[in-house]
Amino acid sequence: MLLPTIFRPLLLPLLLIFLCVNLGVAAAPAQKTETIPLPPQVPVRAYVLMDYQSGNLLANLKGDERMEPASITKLMTAYVIYKALKSGKIHLTDQVTISEKAWRTQGSKMFVKIGSQVPVEDLLMGMVVQSGNDATVALAEHVAGSEETFVRLMNQEAERLGMTNSHFANAPGMPDPNHYMSAHDIALLARALIQDFPEHYPRYSVRSFKYNNIEQQNRNRLLLTDSSVDGMKTGHTESAGYCLVASAKRNDTRLISVVLGANKEKERFQASQALLNYGFSFFESRKLYDANTPIVTTRIWKGQQNELPLGVAQPLYVTVAKGQAPQVNTTTTVQPTIVAPVQKDQAFGEIVVKMGDQEVSKTPLVALKDVPESGWFGRMIDSILMFFYSLFS
Repeated sequence: MLLPTIFRPLLLPLLLIFLCVNLGVAAAPAQKTETIPLPPQVPVRAYVLMDYQSGNLLANLKGDERMEPASITKLMTAYVIYKALKSGKIHLTDQVTISEKAWRTQGSKMFVKIGSQVPVEDLLMGMVVQSGNDATVALAEHVAGSEETFVRLMNQEAERLGMTNSHFANAPGMPDPNHYMSAHDIALLARALIQDFPEHYPRYSVRSFKYNNIEQQNRNRLLLTDSSVDGMKTGHTESAGYCLVASAKRNDTRLISVVLGANKEKERFQASQALLNYGFSFFESRKLYDANTPIVTTRIWKGQQNELPLGVAQPLYVTVAKGQAPQVNTTTTVQPTIVAPVQKDQAFGEIVVKMGDQEVSKTPLVALKDVPESGWFGRMIDSILMFFYSLFS
């Protein structure tokens, strides 16, 4: 049908408006999630990359497979020693008499002399920086009386830390069929060591240590090539291959990489560097809640107060792909009935963290203070109120 003459001048502008609107709608890109590339392929038997703050694994190859850890074992040895120092059982100034067994221990050495007395502080530097097996055995004997007893302490700590794929047969990391760790367990241990003993962590960035006129360099070459790396430990035997735990911090994010079983020394450094660069390029840590800060407040019955603040015992972090923080959401659930007495850090619920619809983590909601029982009259009144509350809730 022909348009009336009066409408013909309007035809072209209307057509242009129609096309612009429809083309504009069609051209508007749909919001999409940025795809994270796969981790780099590295020539090692196993690896993990962990975010220190959240404990989330960012990359994982055979992370739970049991393998020989060589001198990475000394991280667990150090953890037990630091715990003994913290409790006051031993002191950095203690003079340790070097036994024949410690002196004869094979492998890398601090070169302590049999029968000599060496301060715990020096032996720690010899173990951490020089990876001295002689210093390690001497420290184990000083803490527990014998290396065998010390190894039992190592296995107890491993179980407490949730290291389900680890077992120790000696303190330095000598080859043994019953001596193994997984890459994931090693990362858990490294994280716990940094968290629990921050005062001792700076030793792992020391580049050299001199004892008995013999200066030895830290075997972790990443300390020289990457300024963000400040730890932690190398390991090597013929059967274990070349291994490395590296920890690095850039801005507010700290990552821990573990590589096991490289065929060449340089490959463990290249693999660790590639993993760290991958993690820092595509992920970031975000703090959701501070420790010991009320997140929710709930009713408590039969206590000396009526309200109980709940929060998290440790800062709660989440690791996300860069730019995806807005997709993080949290939900809290609280135990419906809480009755005094209550002790600080007692769990009464949980926080679930999700990335979109995917669950990322669950963290207990804990009491932030002690709440003692009220007197008999207060308990009686609350018992009556609880009865009526149960009828109407």
